[in-house]
Amino acid sequence: MYLSDHDIRDMPKQYRTNFVNSLSGFKSANLIGTRSQSGCNNLALFSSAVHLGANPALMGIISRPDSVTRDTLTNIRETGYFSLNHVHKDMIEAAHQCAARYPSEVSEFDAVGLTPQTSQHHPAPYVKESHVSIGLKSREIMTIAVNNCYLIIGEIIEVKIENEAIQKDGTIALEAIQTVTISGLDHYHTTRLIHQYNYAKPDRPLSIKK
Repeated sequence: MYLSDHDIRDMPKQYRTNFVNSLSGFKSANLIGTRSQSGCNNLALFSSAVHLGANPALMGIISRPDSVTRDTLTNIRETGYFSLNHVHKDMIEAAHQCAARYPSEVSEFDAVGLTPQTSQHHPAPYVKESHVSIGLKSREIMTIAVNNCYLIIGEIIEVKIENEAIQKDGTIALEAIQTVTISGLDHYHTTRLIHQYNYAKPDRPLSIKK
């Protein structure tokens, strides 16, 4: 099948949304925690987290346009902090329900039965049930001119993680802590490691890390 840009634009709206959201393959599943200036905890499901650098340690998330209320974006703009929490197998139903449009004064933590956890070093709430929680400070919010979305860039301030998840080389064993992935808008998947390779160099054969 061949689909041109005209074919994609002519698709029914929801069909096109599902199709294009699936094209990029598997995505991360994370709950973004924020707190409003009035003290209300907010929790939203995002599948757009991306690594932006290790020194300084930066991550980014994409927020849709603020033509309607975007509590996560508003709270980050006003307070400067947010948390990123991995979704694992036992959290899927609660995490997906966080995508519902609750009023700004309603905390998704309360609505879906997850537990906010605070830190003395980071004002945005973490998800206690998550096995990996990352505290970030907003460093830059960039407008993406082509569609009016926003790239929110955060610097990692602290990390809460299960001890057994960190391997000898610093890699996080995501399967061991049952971190799940998303495809499209509503398909959740577990994963299985195939191989971990040694660093690729042009002058030596590729080898599997032992």
